[in-house]
Amino acid sequence: VQLQASGGGLVQAGGSLRLSCAVSGLTFGNSAIAWFRQAPGKEREGIACIVSDNDDTVYSDSVKGRLTIASDNAKNTVYLQMNSLKSEDTAVYYCAAGPLGTVIAGVWSSPYEYDYWGQGTLVTVSS
Repeated sequence: VQLQASGGGLVQAGGSLRLSCAVSGLTFGNSAIAWFRQAPGKEREGIACIVSDNDDTVYSDSVKGRLTIASDNAKNTVYLQMNSLKSEDTAVYYCAAGPLGTVIAGVWSSPYEYDYWGQGTLVTVSS
């Protein structure tokens, strides 16, 4: 199983970025795919999750309304569209794959629920 995150970079506050997570080696529709982020000195934070077989999505309060998670099942790819970026969004962003039950059980934002991780992509928001 491999997850390949990409799309990070440097952007000004108020700008937008789209991250991609290409997934291979697992049944895409039977998994929950989530985005996490980790800022320097802080714990890894779950920010969005999608269940690809029915497009159910959940978000953390810190990003709701600004970030959108979506999947392209034909390409086995999950996207994170980030708008109205703030300096506090600066972090390394990771995608992760886990069982569908993480969403149903309400534990989707815990990094311990995920079996597979991408390598991370750095997002830097300048103020």
